[in-house]
Amino acid sequence: MFRALSIDGGGMRGLYTAAYLAELEAAHSTRRKVDGLDVGAAFQLIVGTSTGAIIGCGLEIGTPPQTMMELYRLHGAEVFPKKLTERIQDIIPQLITRAAHLARGETALQRQLEGLFGTTTLLEVWANRRIALAVPAVNMSTYRSWVFKTPHDPSTDHRDDGRTLVQVCLASSAAPLFRSLAVLNHSQSDTYDVFADGGLWANNPVLVTLAEALRFVGNSDEEIEIFSLGTCGKPEGEIIARDARHRGLLQWKFGGGAAAVSIAAQEYSFDAIARFLQPHLKNKVRFVRFPAEKIPGALLQYLDLDETRPEGLNALIQQARQDAHMTNSYNYRGTEDGLAIAALFNAMPPRAE
Repeated sequence: MFRALSIDGGGMRGLYTAAYLAELEAAHSTRRKVDGLDVGAAFQLIVGTSTGAIIGCGLEIGTPPQTMMELYRLHGAEVFPKKLTERIQDIIPQLITRAAHLARGETALQRQLEGLFGTTTLLEVWANRRIALAVPAVNMSTYRSWVFKTPHDPSTDHRDDGRTLVQVCLASSAAPLFRSLAVLNHSQSDTYDVFADGGLWANNPVLVTLAEALRFVGNSDEEIEIFSLGTCGKPEGEIIARDARHRGLLQWKFGGGAAAVSIAAQEYSFDAIARFLQPHLKNKVRFVRFPAEKIPGALLQYLDLDETRPEGLNALIQQARQDAHMTNSYNYRGTEDGLAIAALFNAMPPRAE
């Protein structure tokens, strides 16, 4: 069985993702009477976009989800020091100060990532763990999609071997308006590349995960399981009056509203495309979307990509724990997806001391 993990983007909503995994790990560790589980080691492939790239890289090197959760909870306000404005009175101040806030956030994020990943490269993590990693981004010199990869894929000609996990995460999470673009220097020359957020084209990277899994198994008939994890996406959609269609900067929240539409549309459409392709594939492929309860109305105000208020972060953690409890419930464990999730966590090796 080839198992792969696909993790959506979503800015600060990555706190939900990390908290959800932490709660599942804790429950299964207790059930199995071990001190902790190496979540990443249950997969042969991990794919993450934007905030999902940060979590995915953490799992790639064996970082406990609880540690990832604390990174968001304790340092999110440093990474997003100024919320993207939605108020008319803040337009002029943010026109003047926005770039400086982004620079501060970039410095804070890089510092935290370096503390977590050090100088570990894609080549090194592949050599040490033999877990394939793929991280979507956008190359700004061509506006084309880019996927950073460990050398599990020989067709890349070892293009990304020297890239560090820090560089990969900065590139994949460089969301326009919310974060600075990522400048990645070349080690062998005085040149560089500039990257933007992979969420612009693969916020839900399930299709990237499918393509990489099929490439990995090659001509074998090995079965594939793809576990897909979201970031607490809120119920989306609007009732728009006919005469309200002429939207300007304020109505689109100065571009932030368009990003939210893109994220929501991709979450649905990419899952639908993957399932459409499923019966046409030579290999048997199973898609498992980790379940989530309906979002309560009180949580909606805390789901912006750059939301860092303490009450908002606590609400995300609480929702993650409720969803994890539902996943662990007797009724859900008896479903087909529930059995697959239980088998996944039972296959995880205990975390090394």
